[in-house]
Amino acid sequence: MAAVSANSLRLQPSSKLFIGTSRVTNTLTMLQSLSQVNGRSSAALSFASLGWKRRSFPSLSATRLQISCAAKPETVQKVCDIVRKQLALPPESELAGDSKFSSLGADSLDTVEIVMELEEEFGISVEEESSQSITTVQEAADLIEKLVQNKAKAT
Repeated sequence: MAAVSANSLRLQPSSKLFIGTSRVTNTLTMLQSLSQVNGRSSAALSFASLGWKRRSFPSLSATRLQISCAAKPETVQKVCDIVRKQLALPPESELAGDSKFSSLGADSLDTVEIVMELEEEFGISVEEESSQSITTVQEAADLIEKLVQNKAKAT
């Protein structure tokens, strides 16, 4: 980042922002020579512009932003148990909230069966559109929490 005032230039480089260093160095050299005409500071310089190439922030472009309501641990555990059962995974297999159904070997039919078992276990009804967006244990647990809360409010 750069800030320019009448007779000072302040640079605050960020590791997330690419600044063409040779271009900045050349511009700084030019500004220094302009501001010290005949050994004195020159007040004639009233505007200066720096240019650099900006790249998007890798932390934002490389990852998908995700908002989650953080389901209760017991809900996540129940979902893990159901996924293990439906996919015939060994009881000692480790599942976590970020476990993807596809990486566990589930195809679309397996996912439908998992959702049907979740509906039965929790006494909820999952719309088809919502069921197609579930890809991880955490997403399933979050959706269940939301549907259970909505069901409780409706009664």
